[in-house]
Amino acid sequence: MSFSRTFLLGGDLEINRIGFGAMRITGKDIWGMPDNPQDSIDVLRRAVALGVNFIDTADQYGPFTSEQLIAEALHPYPEKLIIATKGGIVRYGPWNQINYDASPQHLHEALNGSLSRLKLKRIDLYQLHRVDPKIPAEKSFEFLQRAQEDGKIRHIGLSEVSVEDIQKAQQFFRVVSVQNRYSIDERKWEPVLQYCKEQNIAFIPWFPLGGGNMKGMEILQKVAQKKNLDVRQVALSWLLHHSDNIILIPGTSKVKHLEENMKIASIELTAEDMKELDRVANP
Repeated sequence: MSFSRTFLLGGDLEINRIGFGAMRITGKDIWGMPDNPQDSIDVLRRAVALGVNFIDTADQYGPFTSEQLIAEALHPYPEKLIIATKGGIVRYGPWNQINYDASPQHLHEALNGSLSRLKLKRIDLYQLHRVDPKIPAEKSFEFLQRAQEDGKIRHIGLSEVSVEDIQKAQQFFRVVSVQNRYSIDERKWEPVLQYCKEQNIAFIPWFPLGGGNMKGMEILQKVAQKKNLDVRQVALSWLLHHSDNIILIPGTSKVKHLEENMKIASIELTAEDMKELDRVANP
C-alpha cells in the first residue's frame, strides 16, 4: 500500500508527514537544559538535513528550553521550515506537576514569550495545549482568534480535544490541526481522527507507540520480524498508512534514533500487513 508523503496544512503549508517532536531535547523529565545542549542542536540540524520541515514544540517543554534550543540550532530558519508551538499549560516542576491556564492573560504572555524565544514575528501553527476547565472555552478561542487577526499566528490547532471541542472552536477560527494521544494500540480518539479526516484537519498523534499490550506487541513483533524492521518502525509506519491526514512527530535526543525513525518513509505495508496490525488494538 502506498501513502501520501505530504499534507497541506491550512491549505497553504506543505508538510512532510514525518516531522520532529522537540519535547525530548530538554533535560531529564522534560525539565531544564539537557546535560549536553550540543547533542540537541545536532539532532535538530540533522532532522532538517534529512528532510524534516515540521518541528513541534511547546513553551512548557523545559519550560522554554526546547524553543530556545530550536532557535539556537536553526535560526535563521530555512525557507520552508514550519515551527509549531503550544500554550495553555503552566509547570512548576517535572512533567507530572502541571496546571492548565488557557486564560487570555496567560495565553497573551505565552504567545509573546514563544515569539521572542523562537525569534519569530508570526508562528505558523499555534496550538492550544489544553482546554482549561476553569475558563470558558470561548474566552480562550476568542483570544486565539484576535491573535490570528493581529498577525501573530498564521494557523491555529488544538490538543487533547473531543469532536465537540473542535466544533466549538470552529465557530471562532479555522482549526487546521489536532494533537491527541493516539497509537496503534490506543485508539480512544478514533472518532476525532475520522472527523479531522473529513474536515481536512491534520491529526498529530502524541505518544505514538502506545502502551504496548502484550498480545498486541506479539503481533507487532511478528510483522516486524517478517520485514526485518524494528517494532517502533512498524508502529510508526502503521500510522502513516492508517490515515493520510496523520503527521508524525517522533521525538528523540539522539541522532541515531532520529535516523532510524526517518527510515519509515521507505516502508510500505501491504493490505495483509495492515489487516494483521489492525488486530493490535484488540488482539
